[in-house]
Amino acid sequence: MMKATKAGLLLCCGLLTNHLAFSQKVNDVVTPLHALKVNYPTPYDVTTPAQVKTTLDRILVYLDNGTPAQFVKRGTNTPVTLAKADTGTIFKPGDFRLTSYEWGVTYAGMLLAGEATGDNRYTDYTKTRLNFLADAIPVFKKLPLQKPARRNPLRSVIDPEALDDAGALCAATIKTIRLGGASANMRPMADNFISFISTKQQRFADGTLARNRPLMNTLWLDDMFMSVPALAQMGKLTGDIKYYDDAVKQVLQFSARMFNTQKGVYMHGWVQEMDVHPQFHWGRANGWALMAMTELLDVLPEQHPGRKAVLAQYQALAKGLVAYQSSKGFWHQLLDHNDSYLETSATAIYAYCFARGINQGWLNGKAYGPATLLAWNATATQVNAQGQVENVCVGTGMAFDPAFYYYRPVNVYAAHGYGPVLLAGAEVINLLKKHTFEVNDSAVMMKN
Repeated sequence: MMKATKAGLLLCCGLLTNHLAFSQKVNDVVTPLHALKVNYPTPYDVTTPAQVKTTLDRILVYLDNGTPAQFVKRGTNTPVTLAKADTGTIFKPGDFRLTSYEWGVTYAGMLLAGEATGDNRYTDYTKTRLNFLADAIPVFKKLPLQKPARRNPLRSVIDPEALDDAGALCAATIKTIRLGGASANMRPMADNFISFISTKQQRFADGTLARNRPLMNTLWLDDMFMSVPALAQMGKLTGDIKYYDDAVKQVLQFSARMFNTQKGVYMHGWVQEMDVHPQFHWGRANGWALMAMTELLDVLPEQHPGRKAVLAQYQALAKGLVAYQSSKGFWHQLLDHNDSYLETSATAIYAYCFARGINQGWLNGKAYGPATLLAWNATATQVNAQGQVENVCVGTGMAFDPAFYYYRPVNVYAAHGYGPVLLAGAEVINLLKKHTFEVNDSAVMMKN
């Protein structure tokens, strides 16, 4: 009896082992291998508007708390009313500067997020802070502005000295005016900004906006964004074609000097005296160029003679950029150097501009839609639980060697990341509402 049982057990164990071996064998006969679960490093799926808004909400809460619209007394942080403002008055310290060009992008991002989500908290963020700045100008104009008295907190707003001081803030200010609910002091603020761009900033003989740093007669690709959206918005606000003409001229004349047609992307800097230009295709600068054209196409009249050329340049850059997207959905700090780090702000800008292009019919959604969602999914992984944006390159000047770009630090207090992420999330929400995506044979596709 015992022997028979033992033999039976051995037989059963053998059959079970054979069965397990057969059942564990995975091949195309028993399993559709193309449908196996993949361990993607970045979420690879069709996100939802609700999921995107959850990410944006974390940023909103963080920035609302971290950028107070208030004046205080230097050294004590005692609140100061405008009526009592003096040379000892400063902005209440926060994580970011309310008057920087990066915050001009953030203000625009908040406006678009409010429009896309229907959540007035975003719109109110921008209205509150721009009205705060505009209403303070008449008071602070009476205080010293000149060197070395650089203690006036509104110096760069009242007396801009560079495109960085004027462009992005001007564009956001005009967008707020057009939206409604702006202080009466906001239009003079916009006029002051555009006056600097149009009449005071250095230009080449052909009208191209230039700088004398780091070398004389230098073009920064960044300056397409520091000028074009403001000019475009002023054209929309006033109907004066001269602003559109100048904006188109900047895009085409920057592109003629700086766009590498073989690589499909821009170099970062161009110096008039150089007969050979070292080319460094920096990610965020290419983003600024793409965003400048996106902003211009948004408002440039269909019948404007320069529209076709601007659209063609926008599409050429988009085509070049999409080829450099990494497997994780990000773009590299130097686009064509895969050993440079993956950077968040450039990735967010491309996500925004691609999504906007699809929604406006400038880009083929079936071609660019999957890359856009992958870029957003990658960007969203960099928004931490506190609402801070991680792996953003800090402010970056111009250089003519690779080490400079490779080793620029990243920091959650690099203000350059917040506006682009807000813009990207908002436009992706619009994209998801307007178009249908699905996973087809394991791949993300845009159906219509």
